[in-house]
Amino acid sequence: MTEVIDGKRVAEDVVSKVKALTSELSAKGATKPGLAVVIVGEDPASQVYVASKSRTAKECGFHSLQHTLPADTTEEQLLKIIGDLNADPSIHGILVQLPLPGHIDAGKVIQTIAPEKDVDGFHFINVGKLGTGELETAFVPCTPAGSMLLIERVRGKDLSGLNAVVVGRSNIVGKPMANLLLAANCTVTIAHSRTKDLPALARTADILVAAVGRPEMVKGDWVKPGATVIDVGINRIPAPEKGEGKSRLVGDVAYAEAAKNAGAITPVPGGVGPMTIAMLMANTVASAYLAAGLKRPSF
Repeated sequence: MTEVIDGKRVAEDVVSKVKALTSELSAKGATKPGLAVVIVGEDPASQVYVASKSRTAKECGFHSLQHTLPADTTEEQLLKIIGDLNADPSIHGILVQLPLPGHIDAGKVIQTIAPEKDVDGFHFINVGKLGTGELETAFVPCTPAGSMLLIERVRGKDLSGLNAVVVGRSNIVGKPMANLLLAANCTVTIAHSRTKDLPALARTADILVAAVGRPEMVKGDWVKPGATVIDVGINRIPAPEKGEGKSRLVGDVAYAEAAKNAGAITPVPGGVGPMTIAMLMANTVASAYLAAGLKRPSF
C-alpha cells in the first residue's frame, strides 16, 4: 500500500512544538519570538499568504508585526523599514512578501535583511551556510526544509546512500533541497528542462522531488517502485467537469499514476503546502533561541 504523506498533520506537529518552545522561552525569561511581515501592494494571493502567516504567528504566541505598504512605496522607504526591524531586539524574523512591485529591486531588499533574522533563508549568508553544510546556524528556505521533514518522517533521519533526484533548480526550492539531501548523505542529482532522458533518470531515484512548476509533468512510469515522491508543485488547471470556468489544484506529479508505483507520496493540496508556514514559525523560534544564547531547537 502506498503511504499518502499527510503534510497537514506533520505541520500541526511542528506548530505544536513551536508553541511549546515559545512557552519554554518565556519561562527562561527571554524575549518571546517576534515575526515581522512586510507586504508592498495589493496582490490578492500575497494578501492571503500574509494573513495566514500572521495568524499562525499569533497562534504560536509570537509578537506578530505586519507592515502593509502601498504599491507606490519607494525602495528607499522599504529599506528604511527593514533597517529599523534589523535593529529591533523584539523582532527575530523578518519576511518580505514576494513579488514586490517592479520599481523595487527584490534582490537588494532581501540582502538588506540581517542574516540572523532572515527566516526565509534567502540571504547569501544563509545560502552559503547551507551550501557548505553549516546547518546549525543556517536558516533554510521553508519549503525545502518542510519537504525534508516529510522525507524524514517516511525514511528516518539516516538517508545515507539513497539516490535522490530533484527535478527543478530554483534558488528557492531546487538548489536548497539538493543541499539538504547532500547533507543527509544522499547521492543527489539535480535535473532540469535540459536534462537528457529525464524519465530514465527519475526512475533511479529512491527519493524524487518535483519542483518545476509544470502541471503533472512527472508521470507514473517515471517513479521507481517504492520511491518516496515529494511534489512541491501547486498549479491551477481548468476543471470543466466541475462546471464552466472552474479549476482545480494539481502538483507537478501525475498523482494517480505515480501513487501506483510510489512507496510514499505527497498529495496536492495537503502535502508540502502546509509545511511552508509551519517551517517559517520553526525558523522564527530558532532565531529567538539563538538570540537568547540558547541551543537551537531541532524539528
